[in-house]
Amino acid sequence: MTIGIARLALFIGASHSLKDKRMVLRRIKDLVRQKFNVSIAEVAENDMWQRAVLGLAVVGNDRRFVEGVLDEVVGFVRAKADVTQDEREMQTYNDGEQLVGADFRHWQG
Repeated sequence: MTIGIARLALFIGASHSLKDKRMVLRRIKDLVRQKFNVSIAEVAENDMWQRAVLGLAVVGNDRRFVEGVLDEVVGFVRAKADVTQDEREMQTYNDGEQLVGADFRHWQG
């Protein structure tokens, strides 16, 4: 299992109030969720009118797939807003191994 996370800092120059900012962010978040089926949320700079930080997460079974999705999402957000900073991290767990001590018998009928 591979988990990819990204943190995107945005500058929203046309925003003159928190309401303006929220409208822009809501549109971006809805489009990203709809198009890419990833988790996305505002994670910092909540009270700043023209700045926002979005966090997003992707889970998959292939590292290249997860990296590709992150690349596409970041490119999509860059087309919609001014991204001033982009941080990414990948973490792989139990690559091809059975979970030690896991008891999944209760799932069997």
